[in-house]
Amino acid sequence: MTPDLLQLSQSVATLCRQAGAFIREQVTQFDQSKIVTKGLHDLVSYVDKESEKMLVEGLQKLFPEAGFVTEEGTVANDDESVEYRWIIDPLDGTTNFIHGLPCFAVSVALARGVVPVLGVVYEVSRDECFRGAEGQGAFLNDKPIRVSAAASTEDTLIATGLPFYKFTHMDAYMAILTEYAQHSRGIRRWGSAATDLAYVACGRFDSYFEFNINAYDVAAGILLVREAGGRVTQWLKDGDPVFSRETLATNGLVHDQMQAVMKQHWQEGFQL
Repeated sequence: MTPDLLQLSQSVATLCRQAGAFIREQVTQFDQSKIVTKGLHDLVSYVDKESEKMLVEGLQKLFPEAGFVTEEGTVANDDESVEYRWIIDPLDGTTNFIHGLPCFAVSVALARGVVPVLGVVYEVSRDECFRGAEGQGAFLNDKPIRVSAAASTEDTLIATGLPFYKFTHMDAYMAILTEYAQHSRGIRRWGSAATDLAYVACGRFDSYFEFNINAYDVAAGILLVREAGGRVTQWLKDGDPVFSRETLATNGLVHDQMQAVMKQHWQEGFQL
């Protein structure tokens, strides 16, 4: 079955808004005693888990043929042989949420193989719903969006993420960060990869890069950037930026410039 991706994106956006309403409700009554540590600096809450259950239940009804890749393991159905898979982060930016910082999002993508064909990112605090579908463009609250027109890294505002549990290759990363800091308008660490990518799609950021990142953090945002006219690859080459654990997303105009900096400091084959 080939779904109507544009129509499906609207239905998924509704589900994400519903999950977001639950998350927003929990902001004022969050129980800190129920935080669980999955790993070093890797936190999860009952809000993540309940949001994921809500999303999985709704998505199964919308497109029952699809499998799932979920952050909190609500469904054990990561079957790569399935043509379509939902890739879900029910609360991207959990640490921000727990600390009362206003940047966290619901992220849902539908992928055909390793390629996202539908993406929704709902930034909860700002009530902004980004959605897109393959070949259909990208939208913010139903209005079309495009990437920025910055043609030089000197004119870019760059988003990134700092490793929070695996610190290999930090010297190379810091060298790249130093280069970008000296040749851009600035660097921001928002704490939500899904939001970073959505902001690249609508032109607030001009580029985003991160390593040691998971598919459920970036899949929806990658679709948004591509549909908004941008480019997304691995750090040094074209390839799979969803499951490779490294993502470089730009407006397309500064992509080669950013990759040139990375090639000075990053090595092909670094294990992430």
